[in-house]
Amino acid sequence: MSKKHYIIPIFIPHRGCPHDCIFCNQKKITGQLNDMTDKDAEAIIEEYLKTIDSDKAIVEVAFFGGSFTAIPRDDQDKFLSLANKYLTEGKIHSIRLSTRPDYINKDILDNLKKYGADIVELGIQSMDSEVLSTAQRGHTAEDAINAIKLLKKEGFVVGAQLMIGLPCDTEYKAIETVRKIVELKPHIARIYPALVIKDTYMEEMYKQGSYEPLTLDEAINLSKKMLIYLERSGIKVIRIGLQPTDDLKMGDNVVAGPYHPSMRQLVEAEIFKDMILHLLNHTKADTMDQIQIFCNPRDLSTVMGQKRANYEYVKKLYRHKAVAFKEDTDLDIGSIMTISGEKTVILSKNTFYHGLEF
Repeated sequence: MSKKHYIIPIFIPHRGCPHDCIFCNQKKITGQLNDMTDKDAEAIIEEYLKTIDSDKAIVEVAFFGGSFTAIPRDDQDKFLSLANKYLTEGKIHSIRLSTRPDYINKDILDNLKKYGADIVELGIQSMDSEVLSTAQRGHTAEDAINAIKLLKKEGFVVGAQLMIGLPCDTEYKAIETVRKIVELKPHIARIYPALVIKDTYMEEMYKQGSYEPLTLDEAINLSKKMLIYLERSGIKVIRIGLQPTDDLKMGDNVVAGPYHPSMRQLVEAEIFKDMILHLLNHTKADTMDQIQIFCNPRDLSTVMGQKRANYEYVKKLYRHKAVAFKEDTDLDIGSIMTISGEKTVILSKNTFYHGLEF
């Protein structure tokens, strides 16, 4: 039985960031208003470990927010030394951090390795120069290329954080960004649809009418294409959308944009809908007496769609037929099946992904 994976998040908002990106207000996004100290971090780790059996789980400490490798080296060392203590004691199993592509070099990585840090996620956002410049990121696509290559050479697990829907961004530019990232072969990725956060320059742009965020449907559709492109290339997408917090909700600190607390499920449900339609078309569902879609029990809610949207869609499409979505424990996760006469047809995500073109 595989061990459950736990992440102990330590948020260090705006520490080390040399730029104020137009979309960013880390204190609003994380819900954390005060600066983090190593004593605060220790208290957080201890609180999490009270509820985790380290012998039966994979546990990692993750330093999120800001740009970890850009904060003063003494501060980095305090946080890393703390995490390393738990690593040495066997209470955690890895150390993760997020940072900027332009704050990666051999000296920085040697220091990270000294403390056992092994996962580095880069806030790349886009590989388009106009998008990066407009967002005032302060780094280039070349910085991202160099950082990924060096991190991989030095043996780190590398993550690419991508943002869609920024000013000057387009679907074409987003897909081109994914193409370039796939060529670099990071190990993991995140997809963040851009949100208009309170007290950011992008909020001013939105109020002045010079910026229009993606709609939720647009964000779902583009995230879906990016997810498929990344995962069929062997790059695991570990998150879509910002982590919900008490403060991060529409009408509060989110002024506008495609925010949804279950963004990943919405995207996955759209993929399953495409798969269902592909499967029914392939099996000539019009000739069936009834429409039956089978899936692994763990996939059922997503296959059905949020608020049973996929079920209702298929029911409306084949309104004169009985429609049923059923569990089948023998099916692999990510696969769906239908029965046409005496023929059983199974479609896996992997097969579906590799039949698509962009």
